[in-house]
Amino acid sequence: MLNLFILLLERVGLIIIIAYILMNINHFKTMMNQRDKRSSQWQLIIIFGCFSMISNFTGIQINGNEVVNGSVYNHLDPEASLANTRVLTIGVSGLIGGPFVAIFVAIISGIYRVYIGGADAYIYLISSIFIALVSGYFGYRAMRARQYPTIVKGTIIGGTTEVIQMICILIFSDNTEHAWSLVKLIALPMISINSIGTAIFLSIILSTIKQEEETRAIQTHDVLQLANETLPFFRSGLNEHSAKQAATIILDLMRVSAVAITNRKDILTHVGAASDHHVAQKQIITNLSKQAIQAGTLKEAYSREDIGCNHPECPLEAAIVVPLRVKNDVIGTLKLYFTNRHDVSHSDKQLASGLAEIFSSQLELGQAETQSALVRDAEIKSLQAQVNPHFFFNAINTISALVRIDSEKARKLLLQLSQFFRSNLQGARNNTISLEKELQQVEAYLSLEQARYPDRFDVSFNIEDSCYGALVPPFAIQILIENAIKHAFKNRKYNNRIIVTAYKTADGLYISVEDNGSGIPDDKINNIGNTRVYSDLGTGSALENLNHRLEGLFGITAKMHIHSSKEGTNVSYTIPFFIREDEKH
Repeated sequence: MLNLFILLLERVGLIIIIAYILMNINHFKTMMNQRDKRSSQWQLIIIFGCFSMISNFTGIQINGNEVVNGSVYNHLDPEASLANTRVLTIGVSGLIGGPFVAIFVAIISGIYRVYIGGADAYIYLISSIFIALVSGYFGYRAMRARQYPTIVKGTIIGGTTEVIQMICILIFSDNTEHAWSLVKLIALPMISINSIGTAIFLSIILSTIKQEEETRAIQTHDVLQLANETLPFFRSGLNEHSAKQAATIILDLMRVSAVAITNRKDILTHVGAASDHHVAQKQIITNLSKQAIQAGTLKEAYSREDIGCNHPECPLEAAIVVPLRVKNDVIGTLKLYFTNRHDVSHSDKQLASGLAEIFSSQLELGQAETQSALVRDAEIKSLQAQVNPHFFFNAINTISALVRIDSEKARKLLLQLSQFFRSNLQGARNNTISLEKELQQVEAYLSLEQARYPDRFDVSFNIEDSCYGALVPPFAIQILIENAIKHAFKNRKYNNRIIVTAYKTADGLYISVEDNGSGIPDDKINNIGNTRVYSDLGTGSALENLNHRLEGLFGITAKMHIHSSKEGTNVSYTIPFFIREDEKH
């Protein structure tokens, strides 16, 4: 019995070695990860069918109670039996591929066992079917859970399937005495071997999968770290500066000899080995890069000739070149170089492809952000342009009326209007101006309005000293004062007060314009600043434009807040507190 156990252990060792080799083949690992697909199952049937045939013809012949250690068996004597690892291959095929795979493997194994012959050979076809159903059931449950049976469960199932084999021998044998004698001799070694073999087979699969998962986890971490560190550079566009910074980061974090990034024509950067002749601002010199750009697919090379560098002392022996895309157009390449061709792994190719996709997305997002910023800037400039005529026409009308009455005052007002628009033209180059300049424009505006309505209103300012250099959108205060003068007081000629307040808070710069007017009607207050509100005195487009500019520049938190009652109206907003460098003291 011990001799039989050792001999069977040798046969199992052969199966295990083949299994180990298979689990180190990328195609087989991919197939195992997709074992629920019919194409993968047919491949598993072929593989385990071959295993089962090997198990049959490398079995151990049993004559009576004598163990005959032969090498390969194609046919057995009519009274002989065969101890082998056939049950192991059927059981493992079921645990891995489910009942579909197990049934076919069982049929292949059973038919071949009947062909070999021996005592009651047909029994082994029957037992193979039962074993396939049992192992396939547990394999099906594992596949439903998207996992493999545990080693402990595999050990138990392996032993159970061999017990089924022994039971079938006892039940279906024509010679009960011979069957019982055979079972006593082979049962314990074969049950033990089958349990051990199944456990080892599953441990190889599970350890390989765990190793793959750990490798993928490391790769994912590396990709995320690379993506995070290179994000600011690729978002700024594909240029020499961004490419050099990104390539340096990639070289530091990856197991490569050199990294290069190109556009469609030129080398933007090359860091690492061969940087003496792969120089930035030169045209692309490798044929491999040209092929990747032309075909738009990953290219790899494993010799200096394949890389296509003509430099006689180039140390680069292998390369992976991946195209970079924006909106499906190839705009450049990411190139990973190796000074030893044997250093290139399948993981490196996968990592390069993943990085290229991330970098392409970053470049596309950066381009989209640039376009969005340009559109937003154009919209803000358009909104500013809509404010100018509104004030300009009122000012011209006022000056025109004063020309005949008080020409000196008209002259001064015209100078203030000139100063106002000069400042406005300077501010139009930027979306923000200092609060001090905005208040100067307000003073010029008030001078013109006071000329139109002498002593009609009083405007006071409560400005914190630290806020004069803070940046605000042009007309951010003047529009609110103009709106109060135009709408708040109606036909009231006296006791009209406006207070302008600005101070720094924890959230930024707080600005408010408050009046003691008659308030805003309830049916209009929710629409003011959000849409046009038509009335006899205007459309409300100025406040709408200002609100859009605030949101466009600083986000929705900067939108205006309006509180109104019969005692007056307060319009306020809070924007980020920024001071331009040339405004700092």
